[in-house]
Amino acid sequence: MIDLKKTALGIELGSTRIKAVLIDENHVPIASGDFEWENQLVNGIWTYSLEDVHNGLRTCFADLKADVKAKFDTELTTVGAIGVSAMMHGYLPFDKDGRQLAEFRTWRNTITGEAAEKLTALFAFNIPQRWSIAHLYQAILNGEEHVKDIDYLTTLAGYIHWRLTGEKRMGVGEASGMFPIDSAALDYDEDMVRKFRDLTGMDLRTILPKVLPAGANAGVLTPEGALFLDPGGMLQPGIPVAPCEGDAGTGMAATNSVRVRTGNVSAGTSDFAMIVTDKELGVHREIDMVTTPDGLPVAMVHCNNCTSDINAWVGLFWEFCGLMGVEKSKKELFIALFRKALEGDTDCGGLLSFNYFSGEGVTDLDEGRPVFARLPNARFTLANFMRTHLLSALATLKIGLDILTQSEHVEIDRLYGHGGFFKTPEVGQRMLSAAVGAPVSVMETAGEGGPYGMALLAAYMLWKHEGESLPDYLDNRVFSEAKSSTLMAAEEDIKGFNTFLKRYRSALPMERCAVEVL
Repeated sequence: MIDLKKTALGIELGSTRIKAVLIDENHVPIASGDFEWENQLVNGIWTYSLEDVHNGLRTCFADLKADVKAKFDTELTTVGAIGVSAMMHGYLPFDKDGRQLAEFRTWRNTITGEAAEKLTALFAFNIPQRWSIAHLYQAILNGEEHVKDIDYLTTLAGYIHWRLTGEKRMGVGEASGMFPIDSAALDYDEDMVRKFRDLTGMDLRTILPKVLPAGANAGVLTPEGALFLDPGGMLQPGIPVAPCEGDAGTGMAATNSVRVRTGNVSAGTSDFAMIVTDKELGVHREIDMVTTPDGLPVAMVHCNNCTSDINAWVGLFWEFCGLMGVEKSKKELFIALFRKALEGDTDCGGLLSFNYFSGEGVTDLDEGRPVFARLPNARFTLANFMRTHLLSALATLKIGLDILTQSEHVEIDRLYGHGGFFKTPEVGQRMLSAAVGAPVSVMETAGEGGPYGMALLAAYMLWKHEGESLPDYLDNRVFSEAKSSTLMAAEEDIKGFNTFLKRYRSALPMERCAVEVL
């Protein structure tokens, strides 16, 4: 039996998958649904069409409904609360009639270099290329015609929240990827809003979403929103909806990494490390300052590229299995190949790869080309090949993290990993520990990732006690008995990663050359 009113639903639109996770009153996942998709490079812009967004979201929800029906013999007509999250940043502008004015420009684009540089200087605050404000200012600098008609500028999560509730609101963590946040005011930084108005004549407060902290009520599911999500008409309106969040914020919630000096690494299509800090940091191009879902400052190292190249190689091996008449699922191949990497030389035996499908801000590349290379005397084995790609997926992240730990002396009490990179037990965890030189913990729910974190934020809004903070809620009511595994890499693994990274840094001119000639 299931009491649907005592559940919370989190939906996340990730880079390669839209996933829904339904949790019960004990914060345990009880049903899920998903839909696989992929971004498109259209006229030089990484994008998703809104038609694909709509179809993918509805297909994912239909899959969740089928799972609930199969497990509980119950129609999914309501839930206690809903929360929506998505990949952060990007650019989705609309006019006063709700008409989309430009293609959805995702976080993956590196086309706003001029704007990001000028705004960073103006604000004395790092503005990465993928942030919404960088996209807006670049459109202004480009003289794009649609800018004068912008009535609402939002992110993908903000757009879905708007469609479900009719409200132009978003969580503070998601908002911190649009424009810098004043953590004390839990709002956009007023001084920077003024500077942008003086620079452009545009008042951002008239076009950006209203900022809300975790736990606030961000609206209810409208009749139109219910039909948008469930065109069959079975889903009932009136469900409370939490402030939408970005995948960074939901990752923090999913790993209980919202207190000062805690951190997490999310590794999937992109990878990023989030370290909650209590002190002012210098301005570093490689470090973003965002916030937790309840507004604490977070130092973020974000890398555009992580597992896409691994996925491509596994797809090639899967095709080879078919050619040889061997029936294996891609899931089986991922597990076998990840485990094989543990047998490789700690420094990958002279093999090297760059996993750059797109540009990478940390290493100052506006475009990317996947490159695999090896020395003539390299130990070219399958184990070394796979280990190379796993270490490559973490190399750029390591470069950014070194700035935090070595230059800014940021201290980390615990680090959690989550996302697809950690699905195979031990492997991704051990590689990340080798990269950071510290223990890495992975929870049982790590594979659920962002949508689980969003469900927890919806549950917090629904079930928190008066005055109960988000860190206390997660510590005492969600993760007090959570099962996790902690692993520390061996000293030889750490030395091997550092040797690999030295070779990786030295070969960066090769990657830049590949961008120029390919």
